[in-house]
Amino acid sequence: MKQRTRKVWPNTVEVALGDALEWGIQRWVVWTGRETRISEAPWLEGPIGERRIGPDFYEAYAREEALELVEGEPETGLLTDFSVLSGGGFEAEVVRSEIRRFYERTALFGLDVRPEWSGPLRYSARTLIYLVSRNIQQLNLPTSPVAAGAGMSSELIGLRNPITNQVPYCGWLRRSLATGAVIYAGLYTTCELPGRQGRFVKVVFPLPNGSATVVLRPENRPDGSFALVSAGDGFGDAGYYRVHRGPDGTLRARYVPIKEAIHVFVDRAGTLRTDHTLALRKARFLTLHYEISRRG
Repeated sequence: MKQRTRKVWPNTVEVALGDALEWGIQRWVVWTGRETRISEAPWLEGPIGERRIGPDFYEAYAREEALELVEGEPETGLLTDFSVLSGGGFEAEVVRSEIRRFYERTALFGLDVRPEWSGPLRYSARTLIYLVSRNIQQLNLPTSPVAAGAGMSSELIGLRNPITNQVPYCGWLRRSLATGAVIYAGLYTTCELPGRQGRFVKVVFPLPNGSATVVLRPENRPDGSFALVSAGDGFGDAGYYRVHRGPDGTLRARYVPIKEAIHVFVDRAGTLRTDHTLALRKARFLTLHYEISRRG
């Protein structure tokens, strides 16, 4: 039975603190980030957010870019064809069929998540989530088993070009079933990197005046399991990028040493699972344990 939690909204002081922290992060990217153009770093192209993100972002972005929203299709997937990831040493065909089907038909599946916080960094990470993520309605990860135990919704939203019929992004909106608060509002696609073979998975999380863009390298793991890893060698490689767009349209991007590893596997009982770890350099602070099951 799912535990129920009450809705908790930020008060005036918390909103002000969250806005100040978000402003400070943006200034840090502007002052320390690399000035770039999309023509020079096409893997950083992606949607830019406004002051709040929330569940309505997809509709606003589709309207701005003259795209059609594709909602309610039961077999929408994060990847139209999992095999596009083959290359650069990765072999898509040896990944278990259950895992390939999850990525190609994600809307057929539901998720349960259990967070495991660890290390001293967990305190500052949870503070940022409480003050900033909750405020902007983005990257609002569960900070306790009670919050996670309330359940998470999973909604796939396609964004289709009505002229070419191509789908530049697939949106994946995840919300708390207890409060309706957005946990993740991401947009998924694939990309290439300069001087690197194969294709990478790119996830864009719109943020105020910018985005968090994560580029993940696909890896084969034992027993047909699959991993996506953001650990790279710096700017231009797989990794976590914080992007900021100034009022004049100038882009600045900061390569942040946040390392993510998403390991998707089938356990001995035949259940599809994911362990998603996040670390700052080598200091792990969060592991999200997912259980994935077919709806119905």
